[in-house]
Amino acid sequence: MGDIVNSFIHPDFLLYGDTAKNLFHTYAEHLPIIDYHCHLNPKEIRDDRHFRNLYDAWLSTDHYKWRLLRANGVPERLITGDASDAEKFAVWAALVPDLMGNPLYHWTHLELKRIFGIDELLSPETASSIEAQATAALSSLSVRSIITKMGVEIICTTDDPIDPLDHHEFLATERLPFRVLPTFRPDRAVNVDSKQFPIYLASLSAVVGFPITSIEEWELAMSLRLDAFHAHGCRLADHGLDRIGFAFASRNQVARTFALAATGNPLTETESAGCKAALLIALGRQYHARGWVMQYHIGAIRNNNARMFNALGPDFGFDAINDRPFIEPLRDLLNALDGTDELPKTILYTINPSGFEAVVTLMQAFQGGGVAGKLQFGSAWWFLDSIDGITRQLKALAANGLLSRFVGMLTDSRSILSYPRHEYFRRILCNVIGDEVDQGRYPADLPRLARMVKDICHDNAERFFGFNR
Repeated sequence: MGDIVNSFIHPDFLLYGDTAKNLFHTYAEHLPIIDYHCHLNPKEIRDDRHFRNLYDAWLSTDHYKWRLLRANGVPERLITGDASDAEKFAVWAALVPDLMGNPLYHWTHLELKRIFGIDELLSPETASSIEAQATAALSSLSVRSIITKMGVEIICTTDDPIDPLDHHEFLATERLPFRVLPTFRPDRAVNVDSKQFPIYLASLSAVVGFPITSIEEWELAMSLRLDAFHAHGCRLADHGLDRIGFAFASRNQVARTFALAATGNPLTETESAGCKAALLIALGRQYHARGWVMQYHIGAIRNNNARMFNALGPDFGFDAINDRPFIEPLRDLLNALDGTDELPKTILYTINPSGFEAVVTLMQAFQGGGVAGKLQFGSAWWFLDSIDGITRQLKALAANGLLSRFVGMLTDSRSILSYPRHEYFRRILCNVIGDEVDQGRYPADLPRLARMVKDICHDNAERFFGFNR
């Protein structure tokens, strides 16, 4: 391995000025991580999963990598098919040297270095050596030890209302240096236009112990599950709003629509929009009553390749950025909650960067109530976890809001190896702030700058989410 000072991931990687270097190394580098949104499997944390090799830990569920392999002409057999682990790792190693400009080039080498201590560039020539070193390291590394090694303080997983939360209950009894908390993700309980909605209601009924055929029974079931999640430390809800449709509907109209959906009857677009809006509003009020944070992830268009969806299912890398207008219905949804002063603390994420300024300016219309940063502009996510995407998100927030109140980065990942992305974000953040100072656009007030960096990287999230309540 080459000298660490001359390595690609050197100490000042992505830091281009003295101010940025000072902020990162002195104030950001060693702060603990609050990962308030991810898709880690709590069972794997409970079981303290061990991985058989680097492919198993790194590529076996990573649709980010799968997308690039397909773009490189790699046959599906060598991506998600029946090829051996070694064959699949080899095609990834062959592609990595050609990833210039893609964040996966940086993530790849950050993860190799921070988790496995490997300072070589991955290529066909180094693949065998790197795989052997990482696999050897994995013999003494597990899910829990990786979390601890990365300095993670809190993990919020993503959990369905019907989840029994037994893994979280078990983990709460363990003497761990980190906490694992659930997040309430009720998408399937809200998607009344899905053919699977009656099946889901049956599963929910089995959990709460009574039939759910009316909106009143649905509201009671949700309240009971919210109470259960709250008792397990949950303080966040999350909604994937790929499309936001808002229609005003009376209580009687919503009740009729819900009854239709519960029995599998098709809905018109207006009926669906009215009922979904009512369910989202009802949930938002429940979150507000409990002091939770509500998250809206907006704008993905999923499962675009019908042939591959039919062959493989969801979450295999066939999603994209949607350009459907959403600001007006989002405004109506926020207004409906704010109108009764029941708008909870909220994080708005958009996957389409063309909507950044629109989201930031809209959320500023609903700030207030004596809560600093009550509405947050969510971190760059999914297709935007790049230098340009993160920088643009930070600058859009700074230009029309308060960057200093931002709750910072999350992994949004299913991979336990993703935690170096927090370092990636922190380096970019310090570079953005440092550049403002070095260009003379902000004074070199080190105590204030240091406070801002520490707040964004850790302390704002700790205050905002109230995990210790």
